[in-house]
Amino acid sequence: MNRDEILQTAENCITVDRAATHGDAEDSFQTIAEAWSWWLSNRSIPESPLEASDVAIMMSLFKIARIAGNAQHEDNYIDLAGYAALAGEISTVE
Repeated sequence: MNRDEILQTAENCITVDRAATHGDAEDSFQTIAEAWSWWLSNRSIPESPLEASDVAIMMSLFKIARIAGNAQHEDNYIDLAGYAALAGEISTVE
């Protein structure tokens, strides 16, 4: 695949496929930003550097925000379960 094909595929993904599945990108990103900001300010030590468990939790919040935009998209629930399982494992092993 050459750069033109990659860019055309990416354009289709963000303007057609993702928009149809997840709604307007700006709205989705705003919801995700609010969820991530909440997490970052409510961790046990908010100013501490991010850890692997934070990333797994934030990805879970990403999927929750996506569910808010399209509750019928089952992949979001599958991904959410996976990220939550990873967060649990990482948090209990650290």
